[in-house]
Amino acid sequence: MAIPVIDFSKLDGEERAKTLAQISQCCGEWGFFQLVNHGITEELLERVKKVASECYKGEREENFKNSKTVKLLNELVENKSEDKLENVDWEDVFLLSDENENEWPTKTPGFKETMKEYRDELKKLAVKVMEVMDENLGLPKGYIKKAFNGDGDEENAFFGTKVSHYPPCPHPEKVTGLRAHTDAGGVILLFQDDEAKGLQILKDGDWIDVQPMKNSIVINTGDQIEVLSNGRYKSVWHRVFASNDGNRRSIASFYNPSFKATIEPAQELDEKTDKQVVVDSIYPKFLFGDYMSVYTEQKFLPKEPRFQAVKAK
Repeated sequence: MAIPVIDFSKLDGEERAKTLAQISQCCGEWGFFQLVNHGITEELLERVKKVASECYKGEREENFKNSKTVKLLNELVENKSEDKLENVDWEDVFLLSDENENEWPTKTPGFKETMKEYRDELKKLAVKVMEVMDENLGLPKGYIKKAFNGDGDEENAFFGTKVSHYPPCPHPEKVTGLRAHTDAGGVILLFQDDEAKGLQILKDGDWIDVQPMKNSIVINTGDQIEVLSNGRYKSVWHRVFASNDGNRRSIASFYNPSFKATIEPAQELDEKTDKQVVVDSIYPKFLFGDYMSVYTEQKFLPKEPRFQAVKAK
């Protein structure tokens, strides 16, 4: 079984209706899908691969070798323990955002310029994907973006990019690359490794590989999209397994609500009368900042209790 692949360019042609339906089905049944012909040039994507890999090799790899995770794994092996490392991930990761630009890596030639250009293009793509969701959910164009930005017309939503590497692991049976979780935020756009596997999603009780595909962008819907769609779209469990083969690259960008944004199930529009249709909300209304406070403590636990916790606030 493979993750669905969507040709994003077909939204501009005769197959628009069919493509919209495919995306809606992916959001509702899978929570993940791959975009090809998404409008981001291969030249830019190749530069992103290059600077990300060079950054890890030149600025990150040595620190990872001396990290707590590596030391804990070595201790398990030395002690011939049959235990596994339960509360750590075999992952080197750092965050890029507009707010922390002065902390971005500086020793890799072209890194900052390339990643700024890439993030600008990914943010535009995120908005296009949200507008497709608006249309499929019967909402006005720009509804999700406006909800994520909170009150007013300012750009308050948070757009962050996690640059991760999963180095070869000598004992992958004893540690997870990234523990199973759902994503707290809105729309996630992942540029994953072309060759090295690792990412899996949980579907119908089985873990399924998100197959590597050259220069595609993997889209997944986070917890806030599930709430806003009143459960029509799903935020699904996913994980990364550790491997002793290769160094997997993963660049995940996420368009998240402002901490001050109020999130609640959207009221759909009746296409004939253009009036809101009252829906029976199965999720609470909450501030995204409150949800994140709970998520920080419960990231690797089921999401349903998180919704109940913010409902109780």
